Amino acid sequence: LSTDRYRLAMRELTWNPTSPDMSAVALVRARTLSDVAKSLTSAGTVDMALASEAPAGLIGFESGGRRTTSLLVDGDYPPVRRLFPESTTTHAVVSTSALVEAARRVSLVAERNTPIRLSFTEGQVVLEAGQGDDAQASEALEATLTGEEITTAFNPHYLLDGLGALSTPFVRMSFTHPSKPAVMSGQRELEGEDNPEFRYLLMPIRFAG
Repeated sequence: LSTDRYRLAMRELTWNPTSPDMSAVALVRARTLSDVAKSLTSAGTVDMALASEAPAGLIGFESGGRRTTSLLVDGDYPPVRRLFPESTTTHAVVSTSALVEAARRVSLVAERNTPIRLSFTEGQVVLEAGQGDDAQASEALEATLTGEEITTAFNPHYLLDGLGALSTPFVRMSFTHPSKPAVMSGQRELEGEDNPEFRYLLMPIRFAG
C-alpha cells in the first residue's frame, strides 16, 4: 500500500514465508522499495528478511548475490484500506492504451494541473480539458458502461500514473458518486471480470459548471 492525500495504490502479491503462520507489517520508505525493485529483481525472485525485535526494526532484501538492508519506518500506517468502497453502483471499461493516449493529447492544451473531465455515457467516454477562455480539447473513446451516466474530473498526472501501472488491455473505472473517489483496476477482456490484485483509488477534482 502507498498513499498521499489524493490517491491510494494497493498491489497484492503471493509470497512463500518460511513459516506458514507468519504475519508481519513493514513500513518501508518508498525510495528504498523503488531502488530494490530496480536493482534486485532481475534474478526473478527476491528473499526478504525482517528483524522486528530490533529497537527500530530492519528489513533486508537479497537476490542474485546482491543484498541491501534498511531501517523500517517507525509508527503505524494509517487505516487506508477501508477507503476502498465495499461496492460500486457504476463502472465503465475502456481500452487502457487508448485512454492513456487520449488523456495525454487532451492534457496538452490545459494549464498545469487543470483537471481532465471524463463524461461516461452508454458506448463512449468523452475527455475534455480547458475551461472558459483557455484552450479547449475534446476526444471521444469507445467504452462500456454499467449503471448510470456519470461525469467526473481528475488531475491528469495522477490519472496517467494509475493507468501506467496497469498491465492489462482494459481498465475498469468504478464509481459510487461523481464527487467520491473512483477505483481503477485492470481487466483482461472487455466483457470479463476485473483483476483485483492492483487497485488505484483516485480522488476527483471539482470543476466549474
